This record gives sequence, structure tokens and C-alpha cells, in this order.
Amino acid sequence: MKKSIDNVTPDFTTQFSILMSVYGKDDPKFFRTAVESVLNQTVRPTEIILVVDGPVPVGLGREIANLCSEFNLIRPIELEKNGGLGNALRIGMTEASNEIVARMDSDDIAHPDRFAKQLAFLKSNPEIDIVGGQIEEFINSPDNIVGKREVPLSNKETKNWLRKRCPFNHMTVMMRKSKVIGVGNYIDWHYNEDYYLWIRMAEAGCNFANLPDTLVSVRVGKEMYQRRGGWKYFKSEKKLQDYMLSHGIISFPQYCFNTLIRFGVQVAIPNKVRGFIFQKLFRK
Repeated sequence: MKKSIDNVTPDFTTQFSILMSVYGKDDPKFFRTAVESVLNQTVRPTEIILVVDGPVPVGLGREIANLCSEFNLIRPIELEKNGGLGNALRIGMTEASNEIVARMDSDDIAHPDRFAKQLAFLKSNPEIDIVGGQIEEFINSPDNIVGKREVPLSNKETKNWLRKRCPFNHMTVMMRKSKVIGVGNYIDWHYNEDYYLWIRMAEAGCNFANLPDTLVSVRVGKEMYQRRGGWKYFKSEKKLQDYMLSHGIISFPQYCFNTLIRFGVQVAIPNKVRGFIFQKLFRK
């Protein structure tokens, strides 16, 4: 049975950073909602490292400027060119002032007690290097929940899961910066910079965990399913499978199974069917 940590007293003295990236296609209203959800917490961060990944439209630029003016804990880092999420997060992680760093996406909504729960868990479990949690996916309104992605809880379960699928919901993780930097930090890898990081951290002996609690409400739509399909995405996923096979993380039969499943879902079927499969087979 899953156990919540609602009754654990968080360490309110712990300082931590938020790592966010925003780019030209982000919606200004969704972005503001995401930032406000990070700030309207029972435990606030001491800084938000906001990497502006390349030029942004006037409306989004205005919203970024307004938020930075309203909240002096936001530290914007403006990049001249869009270099992709992996590159942006690598720069942002390097710039973070605190050992504890929490990820947040630019269009999702963090639940108000998210950071309190994660800090409490890390205080009670100092051997854990990353702690994530569950997500609820919604369309248009957070009340319109269309799915829930559940990930395993313990270190052993998480590393077993890693051999088949990404074991964390990236937008929920809270990490120890020194451990991330120690394996080479984020490295650009098309839509899989997080999975690649977890694999390298597992190889380095880092300890993983997820909370049973839903920590973030995630905005989804047909664009998400389009991003998770096509040859470019499949090649990125296959390269990860190649890496795990060559490093002895998975067996050859597991490699064949993983690759075949990904080809079927990401290449062989259209977006509408892919969305149905994700919601019915890979979500609660």
C-alpha cells in the first residue's frame, strides 16, 4: 500500500532553487500560471533560475519582464539562440545557488504543498539524490483530468522501471545539484535529456525515489502526442536503448522488446491513435 508523507514536518530552513526554461512557443498566460504556482507554496524557493532559451515574442517577453519586476527572486538568464531544453537546463543547473534544485515546466501547475513534501522526504531520507512524484494530466482546465502518469516509488523499483521506461515525471523532480553535476549535468538529447540523465545517475550509484502524491498538474493536448512521435523522436529513443545495451543496463531481448514497442507507438501509428494509446495503456 502506498504511504503518503502528509504528516511529516518539512524542513522550512532548507534553501532550494527552481530550474525553469522558457522559449518562443510558450504561452504567456500559461507561463505566468506556472510561475505563480511555484511561488504560492507552503514552502517558497529562494530563487527561480529562469533560462530564456533564445528570442521570444513581444507578449512573452513582456510577461517575463513583468514577473521579474514583481518577484525579485527570479534570476533570468537570456540566451541569444535557442539551443534546446537540455542545453538550457545544463546552463541553469550550473547557475543554481543551492544544492537542492527542483524542476518545473513553463506551462504546468505545481500543487501548493509540493516542495514541503519533497523537502520533508529528503530530510528523512538523506541517501536519496532525486525525489519525484506523480502527475495528473489535464486539457484546458486542471479540473478536466484526462490521465495520471504513475511512476514507482522505491529506489529498486525505479531502477527496474528505468530499463523499460523513464522512471520520473521530469517536471516533478527535486535533485541534489552535486550529483547531477557529478555525472556531467544535463546533456542535449532530443526530448530525452532527462531520461539520459537518470540513466547516467543510476550508473553512478545515485539513489532514486518517487512520492505517491500528485505533485504537478500537467497541461496536455494533441501537440504533446505529436512531439512523442515521428522518426526523430524514435531515433532519439533508440539511441538511449543502444546506450543501455552497450553499457550492460539491459539485455538484448529487453533491447529488442523496447525498440519494437517504441517503433510501433512512435512511427507506425498516427497521432490520434497515439494519443488514445497513451491515455488508455500508459496512463491511469
